[in-house]
Amino acid sequence: MPDWPLDEEPPFDPSYDAAPPEHEPSRGGRSAPPPRPDIPREVAQVLEPEAALAAAAEVLRSVWGYDTFRGEQAEIIDTVVRGGDALVLMPTGGGKSLCYQVPALVREGTGVVVSPLIALMQDQVDALSALGVRAGFLNSTQQSHERRKVEDAYLAGELDLLYLAPERLRVRETIELLDRGTVALFAIDEAHCVSQWGHDFRPDYLQLSMLHERWPEVPRIALTATATDQTHAEIAQRLQLGDARHFVASFDRPNIQYRIAPKDKPRDQLLNLLRTEHEGDAGIVYCLSRNSVEQTAQFLVDHGVTALPYHAGLDRQVRARNQSRFLREDGVVMVATIAFGMGIDKPDVRFVAHLDLPKSVEGYYQETGRAGRDGLPSTAWLAYGLADVVQQRRMIDTSEGDAAHKRRLTAHLDAMLALCETISCRRVQLLNYFGQPSQACGNCDTCLTPPESWDGTVAAQKLLSTVVRLEQRGQRYGAGHLVDILLGKETPRVTQLGHQSLSTFGVGKDLSDGEWRGVVRQLLALELLGVDTDGYGTLRLAPDSADVLRGAREVRLRRETEKVVKTRGTRGARATAAADLSDDALELFEVLRAWRAGVAKEQGVPAYVVFHDATLREIVTQRPTSLDALGGISGVGATKLERHGPGLLAALAGVGEPA
Repeated sequence: MPDWPLDEEPPFDPSYDAAPPEHEPSRGGRSAPPPRPDIPREVAQVLEPEAALAAAAEVLRSVWGYDTFRGEQAEIIDTVVRGGDALVLMPTGGGKSLCYQVPALVREGTGVVVSPLIALMQDQVDALSALGVRAGFLNSTQQSHERRKVEDAYLAGELDLLYLAPERLRVRETIELLDRGTVALFAIDEAHCVSQWGHDFRPDYLQLSMLHERWPEVPRIALTATATDQTHAEIAQRLQLGDARHFVASFDRPNIQYRIAPKDKPRDQLLNLLRTEHEGDAGIVYCLSRNSVEQTAQFLVDHGVTALPYHAGLDRQVRARNQSRFLREDGVVMVATIAFGMGIDKPDVRFVAHLDLPKSVEGYYQETGRAGRDGLPSTAWLAYGLADVVQQRRMIDTSEGDAAHKRRLTAHLDAMLALCETISCRRVQLLNYFGQPSQACGNCDTCLTPPESWDGTVAAQKLLSTVVRLEQRGQRYGAGHLVDILLGKETPRVTQLGHQSLSTFGVGKDLSDGEWRGVVRQLLALELLGVDTDGYGTLRLAPDSADVLRGAREVRLRRETEKVVKTRGTRGARATAAADLSDDALELFEVLRAWRAGVAKEQGVPAYVVFHDATLREIVTQRPTSLDALGGISGVGATKLERHGPGLLAALAGVGEPA
């Protein structure tokens, strides 16, 4: 069985079937799609490699306003345009969507995108419509007349992209509909949902192998933002992608600064982070439980932060409303369980914070990857403490499943703990987990403030000896009581239990309370100390404890030090987006942000759908005075130039009105 979070429901809960925001005039497609660039369609099978790439490059330039592809995008797109299958592993923000959107515009027919993110389909369609791309969706949120409208557009060849929830492909009418039209390609987004051992498992993904059986001549592209070698192989096997070309992009996100702080009043720590580095920024805060989500969101609101909760226990309409506000408004902080975030295409999320330890490196990477999709400096911050380790070990020990399943969960947790406890570069540790060697980044917390390691063998022996002496009495206690014994504190509880008579009482006065808690945490992380599964989180000896006690194993520990991390950016969202701009350029940047906000509100779309911050930054740097000059800026495609160009130039001159 999959290992669901404490949220009690898998991430793909009914919240993904939520109603869209009220501003939408129609669902699934626009009644009058905007004019799109005149891009000649080709039959892919007759395209030579040079012609395929040339057609794709023209689509990229005219629709998206970009001059060049990034990384392996060109090779992936060329493969699919010419009819080949592809399996793509690419980090969030790496440009996965273009890998199927561009081929769909080059090949004859409609690109069919299978996505589990029902509640986000309208936003995806809105964003494509803003580019002049004819897009629609079919899912269970629509009325019958809305579905018919989209179906008619597909059959008439008037859709470039059609988004489907995977369960739609179990409906006979959907299969017959696709047969009656022309499918350019199948894109299987969030392909890791096919993995039965992942926390995002979606059973309907298992039947997507039928795409190849039903339409063998139609190319397929499966995409995911994160996968281990095991999950990668499982995707290929379950989706019958044995002949597909595999593309594994670099998982490095150089604009994200990774930081892990010792947990000490984590909500206060979070508030300090927001006030000193991310005031006014959009961000996501992850908590393990629903109760923690509610309390943390209220805490932030009480301290002047615009924060909203999101978890599977909230009413569906509340979830939809909060998600819409997060996407459409600037500076909103979403406090959520991991039920939130997949598919969120908001480029200006400046930070992702975890108040509880993620269960795996894969989950941590995927969640932190939601920051900085626009390439601007962003922060991944985690508060990590002893209680996290105790809780996670207990959850594994008491979880359902056989021994092999528990070993898998333990291996995932061990890798996450290794990332937390490392004394080397966090980015190196993270990328090594995905099999990608790298050099020290010089920007994570361990690079900026290198921690020390020390020989903790004697300290470990003192702690484990205390556990031994308690077990000899048939007793087990938690970390706090063990530390009191080692520090020689004659607390009422120590005295009542007679533990001042233990031979280890007071032998640990060379370390502070905090340092001893660090020793306990690291011994738990190293599995040299265990957690009792009796429900109280008491500590016990582990199988390898004996090696330490008899001096057969050295224990190297990370020294607990005060973190002083030199951050790369300045305060606030606007300062981050406008870093290094002159005072005059910064003033223009603010003018354009205000203009963009007005346009976005009028059209009922997120601000980033109008223009990304990175595009505004280039505009105020180059200061174009004509439509031709504006059209040469990255991110300004033909449709956006026609629709927003005059208003933007007027705003740039200081006299613009939203248009």
